[in-house]
Amino acid sequence: MNETTAQKKKRALKIFDILNSEYPDAKCHLNYENPFQLLISTMLAAQCTDERVNVVMDELYKKYKSPDDFVNVKSEVLEKELSSINFYRNKTKSVQACCKTLVDDFGGKVPGTMEELTTLAGVGRKSANVVLGNCFGQPAIMTDTHLNRVSQRLGLAENDKPEAIEMELKALIPENLQTKYSHLIGEHGRQICKAKKPLCEECCVNKLCFYYNANKND
Repeated sequence: MNETTAQKKKRALKIFDILNSEYPDAKCHLNYENPFQLLISTMLAAQCTDERVNVVMDELYKKYKSPDDFVNVKSEVLEKELSSINFYRNKTKSVQACCKTLVDDFGGKVPGTMEELTTLAGVGRKSANVVLGNCFGQPAIMTDTHLNRVSQRLGLAENDKPEAIEMELKALIPENLQTKYSHLIGEHGRQICKAKKPLCEECCVNKLCFYYNANKND
């Protein structure tokens, strides 16, 4: 299906409106009380489930309340505490290096710009966008596995690289809707547009979906 940029923007907004009605409470699935907690949990959630990170970190944040606390704990102790999280050894190193930079360069505070956040160990654009969108009220497209998959199936993104998908969606979605759009698409990916067996017949936006319309007669 060929469509102009204006038509694609209009379709994207229709999808947003339908999903917003379907998932009015869509939000970040990681538990956090402040930008620092969300930053660390987002780093740990890479190639791991939000649910597993929440189980581990809900307890650890009672013990480690600041970047200083993470810097001062012995790495082998923190490794053991994070051992149920995928790639915990590498993530332990990244978390402690990130926290050291927060202490040394940012006065122990999480910075509020993409440029500053991506100077931190283990923090790429995706993690930075999660923090900026949820904690700093900035426009943010959060390219997790759900958003990437669903946006491609819907035909809103043609690329398969996260940063390219982010830029495509930024050009389609108004800034004031970008963070909410990310949450809505993520929720839809979890519940309906699943990786292996998408529930296309149950999908509230299937009439607007390239994937569904290309495969419905198969």
